[in-house]
Amino acid sequence: MLPSARLMPTGAARQVLVDAIASRVFPAAAVDVGGSAGPMWQDAVGSLTFDDASPASGPGAAEAVRTDRTVGVDTPFDLASLTKVVATTTVVMQLVHSGKLRLDERVSRSFGEWRGRPRDEVTVRDMLEHASGLAARLVDQPPSGRREFEHEICEMPLEYEPRARSVYSDLGFILLGFLASDRGGRTLDEQMAAVFAPLEPSIRSITFTVPPPSRHLAAPTLPSPDDARRGRALAGEVHDTYAAALGGVAGHAGLFGAASAVGAFARTVLRAARGDGSIGPPFLPALVRQFVQRSAVPGSSRALGWDTMLATSSCGTRMSPSAFGHVGFTGTSMWIDPDRDRYFVLLSNRACGGGSLETMRDVRRAFHDALGEL
Repeated sequence: MLPSARLMPTGAARQVLVDAIASRVFPAAAVDVGGSAGPMWQDAVGSLTFDDASPASGPGAAEAVRTDRTVGVDTPFDLASLTKVVATTTVVMQLVHSGKLRLDERVSRSFGEWRGRPRDEVTVRDMLEHASGLAARLVDQPPSGRREFEHEICEMPLEYEPRARSVYSDLGFILLGFLASDRGGRTLDEQMAAVFAPLEPSIRSITFTVPPPSRHLAAPTLPSPDDARRGRALAGEVHDTYAAALGGVAGHAGLFGAASAVGAFARTVLRAARGDGSIGPPFLPALVRQFVQRSAVPGSSRALGWDTMLATSSCGTRMSPSAFGHVGFTGTSMWIDPDRDRYFVLLSNRACGGGSLETMRDVRRAFHDALGEL
């Protein structure tokens, strides 16, 4: 799966994806890679599912006729946990900028059932850094709505002393989504849309709701074995069962977006991280840099919502220490490297009968390392 050294960086990276499709890691992938000035490489390979007979799309493929089963940089993918940074962290940044939310305020101020030691000391910052003491997921099947989720998360025993370590938690971001909605006075998706309104037009296509007439164009996923929806493909429907139980809008998952749109978002964050003050709030250089600074929690690579670069990360070994990003369970990732002035968006639908999380991680590392000289 390692790229040939004789290929140019984009060619080597594309070969990584072609090989991954041949190895059935995912049926489809779309890419947007570039810098603060704009995209440098946009591409798509594969078909929507392994059963499709359509040829690989993108440069060098037969694209005279684009069918509904081929993939392009405009194909919507289930972004999964990229929702945590694209939607929730961005909305929290806006609330912090406006003074409606403080990073160091206690979570118990917003949730009456979040009480007792050691819960009382947990802050919004702790939730963003995955250091609140919460487990990753609930033990039982997802409840049926916000009230039930809030009750179960607030009442469940903490797994560890807050800030003693970091455990990646969907539950913490579900609560953050509720908190952001309450503090902002509008739903999470409405606030995200308001933040995106003045940005590049393509960013506005990132959405929690794929219109029913367009759902067949989205890269599908297959429900997990414990999902009541098993037995059918989920096209334009969120894969995550918690997000589905919350109507598709949640703080941890639920977003859909195309590679070109996510690339435009990444480019916006990159520009701010490199000091461009022209974008406007919440993408202000000082605020973005605060949110992408690595946590002081022992052993943690997390920042505020974002993850940061380690030699063992999915971003591979070639990025600078300033790099930050995030990945999603369905096979998505976004990494941003301010020192190199680069962003890397790779979207796939691994969760459509594809490979394991470990094989996806290997593909991501090989893909990013192949672009080390770009």
